[in-house]
Amino acid sequence: MRLNFTCFIVTLTFFFTINSIAQIDPSLLKRVPKDTVKTLNMDALYNRPALNIAKTPIAIGGYLEANWQHLTTDGISEGHQFQARRLSVFMSSAISKRVKFLSEIEFEDGGKEVAIEFASVDVEFHPLVNFRAGIIVNPIGSFNQNHDGPKWEFTDRPISATQMLPGTFSNAGAGFFGKKYQNNWMVGYEAYLSGSFDNSIIENTENKTFLPAAKENPERFEEINSGEPLFTGKLAVRNTKIGELGVSYMGGIYNKFQDDGIILDKKRRVSVFALDFNTTLPKIKTFITTEFAWIKVDVPSTYTQQFGNKQHGGFIDIVQPVVNKTILGWDNAVLNVACRLEYVDWNVGRFNETGGNIGEDIWSIMPAVSFRPTPQTVFRLNYRFQKQRDILGNPPAITDGFNLGISTYF
Repeated sequence: MRLNFTCFIVTLTFFFTINSIAQIDPSLLKRVPKDTVKTLNMDALYNRPALNIAKTPIAIGGYLEANWQHLTTDGISEGHQFQARRLSVFMSSAISKRVKFLSEIEFEDGGKEVAIEFASVDVEFHPLVNFRAGIIVNPIGSFNQNHDGPKWEFTDRPISATQMLPGTFSNAGAGFFGKKYQNNWMVGYEAYLSGSFDNSIIENTENKTFLPAAKENPERFEEINSGEPLFTGKLAVRNTKIGELGVSYMGGIYNKFQDDGIILDKKRRVSVFALDFNTTLPKIKTFITTEFAWIKVDVPSTYTQQFGNKQHGGFIDIVQPVVNKTILGWDNAVLNVACRLEYVDWNVGRFNETGGNIGEDIWSIMPAVSFRPTPQTVFRLNYRFQKQRDILGNPPAITDGFNLGISTYF
């Protein structure tokens, strides 16, 4: 949801006020401890470092991402670029017993875009039955909820999570969630009805089926294009010795099929199925996280084949700590080597006329080195090598280059 200029000023005023309070007496602030043992990906929005303000029930925090990059595509480069990717500020409050509030406001590209990414009230009736309403982050896959920059060893977000899936995707909605743990096992679920997609997923400047285009429509926070809500559900199981497996689904009617009782078109559905898994290998502490998704869109037969009705893709990150000791005065600093492999096919299928494979795909490999002076701050150097084919399967465009950045909670 984009904010107008007045809201922008009010927001800045509020946070500067909070900041001035903090400067009066630092002893009034205390760090809220994180639960790092009994957590699932669904807990990511709450499981962040934050500061309590005096004896109030309010906690505030956020994170910053900034980087330098130099990329070349088929020998053509825009040169050196410095980027202020995003500044995210979040607040939470324990309103009363078993009632809490959390919000996240994100400033992207140096403030060019300002959005309320998350703002919900949670009411606990039972650990397995919690009600959530407001602006929710749809729990499709793992990255959409667990997207904070300081948690990742890579400057760029996964292609499949942002250019195939519409991460970060949030909507006005409501639903239930809960979790239960026993010994080494944890089980959690989420189920929401929310705002949905619209015709922009097949009517956009990309000239292809492109779910992220729906994020450009601020009206989705006020009305549903089809009049029927989007359902998003997820089930996750975690074993502390094995890892976490998540299965999620998001689907609904995206087109405006009627207007004032007049039928305009048949109901056209978009469906997304995703699997995610993460684990840490014992002894060597290798962290592996992966997410794959499959998309099906009912595209009208009047559209050409460049608008695919099936898409799939995903990524896998492998992170290996190689040094863990006191470095330059930082205790328990960590030096990692990492690699990300990713692939997306925006148009799965074959041409009706020739039987040849439809292109429109991309794959990328991104080795990385990262340094964490503390768990909340990461310096990261990435190299990207990427090949992308057009719909006709012509020789791919090759992109390569370096990214160097920093991301930190505050």
